[in-house]
Amino acid sequence: MSLNLRCARPGDGLLVLGFVRELAEYERLSHQVVADEASFERALFGDAPHVFAEIAEWKGEPVGLALWFLNFSTFRGRSGLYLEDLFVQPAHRGRGIGQALLERLARKCVENDWARFEWSVLDWNIPSIRFYEARGAVVMQDWRICRVEGDALRRLAEGG
Repeated sequence: MSLNLRCARPGDGLLVLGFVRELAEYERLSHQVVADEASFERALFGDAPHVFAEIAEWKGEPVGLALWFLNFSTFRGRSGLYLEDLFVQPAHRGRGIGQALLERLARKCVENDWARFEWSVLDWNIPSIRFYEARGAVVMQDWRICRVEGDALRRLAEGG
């Protein structure tokens, strides 16, 4: 196997953006992508980064991404790892790349004594749900994601 996993490094902002755009296209959400190369460079490599990325390379070429950050479980009293995006280019799926990225992040959790490893998956994305469940993930049916953004976020911030 010719797989290499590495941490993203300064200058990878455009690469990360490209993977995010490919994922958004797959998820039929391209119209929601407003990020640019500079936003990823700041987020990943600024003074106090709070988001991190792992790049998967196959035979030296970047083919996948895992973008993550730390969250916190008040019930456990410890941090956890939240996987924001996992993406492997379609031509490279079935080679164990997604599995290797998940394993790498699971090891980070274990090594750092983080309480859990979480992510979201779209309910229609049955291939991904099956992939995750086959690796021990439990799709949490009782929990729903709440989101406030844009004008609603501004109204809430203003007390409305």
